[in-house]
Amino acid sequence: MTIKNVHGNTVDHLGAAIVAGRYAAGSGIPPEPVLGEELGVSRTVVREAVKSLVAKGLVSTGPKVGTRVLPEEQWNWFDPDVIGWQAQAGLTREFLRDLQELRRVMEPAAVRMAAERATPADVAEIATAFAGMKKAVEQGGDYVAPDLRFHRGLLRASHNRMIVQMSKALSPLLRTSFEISTTRKDGAKLSLPLHRAVLDAVAAHDAGSAETAIRVLIDGARDDIELVLGSRRRLPKLDMPAPLLRAAA
Repeated sequence: MTIKNVHGNTVDHLGAAIVAGRYAAGSGIPPEPVLGEELGVSRTVVREAVKSLVAKGLVSTGPKVGTRVLPEEQWNWFDPDVIGWQAQAGLTREFLRDLQELRRVMEPAAVRMAAERATPADVAEIATAFAGMKKAVEQGGDYVAPDLRFHRGLLRASHNRMIVQMSKALSPLLRTSFEISTTRKDGAKLSLPLHRAVLDAVAAHDAGSAETAIRVLIDGARDDIELVLGSRRRLPKLDMPAPLLRAAA
C-alpha cells in the first residue's frame, strides 16, 4: 500500500471482505493488532478505517464486544463504496431486483423534472451521449458507456441534488441492464428509438411524454433482467470491460 492511499486501501480491503461474506453478520472482525499485521499498517490506520465502516453502516463498535458486522439491512446502500464492494463480490439477484424497483420509482419522476428544468447544456450533453450510442450501433464499439452517460445526464438535468447522489447507487444496475441488452440480438439497435423519444421529449420540455418514454425503457430493461435471472446465464461482472458491439451489417 502507498502512504497516500493507505487509509482508503484499508477501508476497501475490510469493506470488500465484509460485503463478500468473509465476516458474517453478528461476528467480530479481528482486533486492531491482528489486522494491522495482516495488512501491514498501523493500529491507528485500522482504527480510522473501522470508523469509516461504522459511518457506512457495516459495523458497530462497543466496549467489551469489539467490532461486529451488522446485518446487510443496516448497510448504507446509497454509499458508492458499498455499491462498489457488492459489485466486486458479484451482483446478486436480490440486489438487482431491489435496484430495479428503486429505478422504477425514482427515474420517471427525475426525467419529468429534467424535462421541466433542463438547460440547453443539459440537452446537449444528453444528445452527445445519444450520438455515441448511435455510432456504436452503426459502426461498432462501446455502447454501454454512452448509454450510461445518457441516463446520468438525465438525472443530472433534474437539478435535484438528492437524485444526483442517488444516481451513484443506480449506476451498477444501469450498466448491468445495458450489458444484458447488448447481448440480445439487435437489443441496442431496437433501444435507440426509445432513447430518442426520451431525448426529444426532454428537449421539447414535454414532461408527460418524457415520463412515459422513460417508463417504456425501464420496463424493457426490467423484462431483459428478469429473463436473465430466470435462466442459468451468468450476470455481467462489473470489474470487467463492457462488451463491444459489432458494426451493423
